[in-house]
Amino acid sequence: MKYAGGSSGSIILGAVARILMPLLIMASIFILLRGHNEPGGGFIGGLLGGVAFVLTAVAFGPLAARRALGISPYSLIGWGLGFAILGALIPLLLDQIFFSPAWTSFMFFGQEVKVGTPLVFDIGVYLLVLGIAVVFVLSLMEVDFDDHDPEGMDSDHPCMADDPPPETGKEGSP
Repeated sequence: MKYAGGSSGSIILGAVARILMPLLIMASIFILLRGHNEPGGGFIGGLLGGVAFVLTAVAFGPLAARRALGISPYSLIGWGLGFAILGALIPLLLDQIFFSPAWTSFMFFGQEVKVGTPLVFDIGVYLLVLGIAVVFVLSLMEVDFDDHDPEGMDSDHPCMADDPPPETGKEGSP
């Protein structure tokens, strides 16, 4: 059952969504960061991050999911494409083959951390998949079926798409 604002109105779903959203986001970032050496990566991490915002949209409505995201999902798609292309082009700047991995390392809290172009590419894929998943689901949730009824399926007198709409308000109308 839908209530005003597009939320489900379920108190239990709302409580579960508040708990699960940060956990899903953390899990998606973990899967993103471990993805080059072990199973995971940008695609699966982006899907899991998308699930977090879809859960928020189902529990509280599409507007709440957009607010939780904090940035336009279309911007995420653009940034994702940019990072993915950057990850492919950096090796060219280092006189290496296109899309070949380039690595660097630095010390972080006494530990050596290796960072490379595969991570840049995975971040791009993560942002791209997250943006597409959110755009897809929110665009389906935000359709106003009252304004979008080309075949008259919601009216009392349905007609086929190529039939003229029934006249209303005149004598002799159905």
